[in-house]
Amino acid sequence: MSESISNDAGANADGEGASASPTPAVAHHGHHEHHGGALKLAVGAIGVVFGDIGTSPLYAMRDTFAGHHRLPLDPLHIYGIVSLMFWSMMVIVTLKYVTVIMRADNRGEGGSLALLALINKHSGVKKWSGGIVLLGIFATSLFYGDSMITPAVSVLSAIEGLAVYQPHLGPAVVPLVVGILIFLFMIQSRGTAKVAAFFGPIMLVYFAVISVLGVISIAAMPEVISALSPHHAVTMFVQDPWRGFLAMGSAVLAVTGAEALYADMGHFGRKPIRISWLAFVLPALVLNYLGQASLLLRTPDALASPFYLLAPEWFQWPLLIIASMAAIIASQAVITGAFSVTQQAIQLGFIPRMTIRHTSLQAGQIYIPVINFGLMIAVILLVLVFQRSSNLTAAYGIAVTGAMAIDNFLLAVVLFQLWKWKTWLAVPLLGLFFALDAAYLGANLTKIPDGGWVPLMMGVGIFTLLTTWSKGRQLMRANMAEGTIPIEVFAKSAHSSAARVPGTAVFMASTDLGVPSALLHNIKHNKVLHERVVILTVAIQGMPYVDEADRFTVKDMGNGFYRLILRYGFLEETDVPETLKRVTMCGEPFQMMKTSFFLSRQTLLPSAKPGMALWREKLFAWMLRNAASAMEFFRLPTNRVVELGSQIEI
Repeated sequence: MSESISNDAGANADGEGASASPTPAVAHHGHHEHHGGALKLAVGAIGVVFGDIGTSPLYAMRDTFAGHHRLPLDPLHIYGIVSLMFWSMMVIVTLKYVTVIMRADNRGEGGSLALLALINKHSGVKKWSGGIVLLGIFATSLFYGDSMITPAVSVLSAIEGLAVYQPHLGPAVVPLVVGILIFLFMIQSRGTAKVAAFFGPIMLVYFAVISVLGVISIAAMPEVISALSPHHAVTMFVQDPWRGFLAMGSAVLAVTGAEALYADMGHFGRKPIRISWLAFVLPALVLNYLGQASLLLRTPDALASPFYLLAPEWFQWPLLIIASMAAIIASQAVITGAFSVTQQAIQLGFIPRMTIRHTSLQAGQIYIPVINFGLMIAVILLVLVFQRSSNLTAAYGIAVTGAMAIDNFLLAVVLFQLWKWKTWLAVPLLGLFFALDAAYLGANLTKIPDGGWVPLMMGVGIFTLLTTWSKGRQLMRANMAEGTIPIEVFAKSAHSSAARVPGTAVFMASTDLGVPSALLHNIKHNKVLHERVVILTVAIQGMPYVDEADRFTVKDMGNGFYRLILRYGFLEETDVPETLKRVTMCGEPFQMMKTSFFLSRQTLLPSAKPGMALWREKLFAWMLRNAASAMEFFRLPTNRVVELGSQIEI
């Protein structure tokens, strides 16, 4: 399967109308208004971008030693794991994402789909190779799996502190977690603009607290600082290679959320995220992991929860509250990210149209009911089935390492095709990234029987849906293009053969070629044409935002016929009536009360024709029936829309 994203991606999946619409991860505006200065934005980034990786200390060290592949609690393995975690953060997060990948921005925006659109736009290739497209789609599929697992793991691991401090409260953990998650998903429709204002300060307090707790523990055993030396990780692998390899499956939890730095670049900018990571988040994480290592060396019994047991008794409940709030923030960020990625994928033609509600005037503050409800059900089921965060971390690792491995392939295309790096520089760097990510992915694959099958099953299921939709749209458009009449020929013949009535008729078309079927059906059944006939195509570009100077193109076909193309970036809202107010080259300004919008709605008839397997055709037909109305998607006035139906085989 091969498909370009940079043209009419938004076309109604039913073939007539426009392009689909999405947004990249988390709430943000693409033309970053970085007015508050880098420091203010850095604080905001701490609240949104680093929630996932910031809550890793809750479970990463514990599950490395007490998880599915247990390690001995001795200096060799404790020093080795801390060294491995530290250098993984330095190579994967600092070097790969913060230093290299964040340079590959699509007009300031990041994320897998934004990167794919960037590659398509600048590589000089009209169609991506099928492999690159499939990798991008699978990365998106894994992201949805991550969006389901992150809230479950984060909130569970935080609330489990109850059982650490008060063992008799253990049975209350799961019901409490489910209640918190239901509340979290229920408030999504209200928007997160106001709540988000508190995210930064809360996460600042959280990181400050875990830093201080780490320093206090390090002070009791200062020599633990030497664990940052890479030779400890090497020594562990040399002396205990098999256990060291298996331990990587849990140690990778220390870098979960690294990809969020790139995906959220559009919200805050490259510089504030780098400042936050290097000056605040990274030091806090390192200090806390060193503190946990010191505690485990001094008190092996603390393995039950080395994070919570760092706190002195008088500070245990405050720590539980702070950590729980941090976990909820991490969950909020990934939920918002799922909304944004969905909007982006709709615009780029990989997901059917869905109802998208804007919860504030700030671009990117959106709510998608279908995604919210689906995530809530999936997250609650994960909590009820797995019961404990340590059971879920096995599932967590595969989604994270799979996405990181895919990013390496996309980065390779960027280095060689876009940036034209010299081989001697690009190959060693890519070799380092591929080797480390392959080792982490391999270690996590050993956990498939323990829960690793969950994200793989989710990923394959979502991958099937996305590729079926993309291929089905491709086949449908090809079918509808057969036998189309050139608009120039139609305009001349129809002008003299049909009565003209007052007003403007806008016919939505998925491409800028031929006559839309709605126009053919209208003249066939109603035998009239409006005084002004506008054939409108909404084209989604391979960039986040389109300059106003390039927003629309008008071609006068004569006899009152106009071909109008509206262009939007894949992060922009496709509000057609609002844009039409600025179009003055179609004879006269548009007046909504004198304008009728004609849409075509196709009913798909699965057939044995070559194209897709019959079961995929039936799946595509089901997705087509349940796609959101083009009227709602393009913000068309409900009392000015006429839908004309037809049947089509693919």
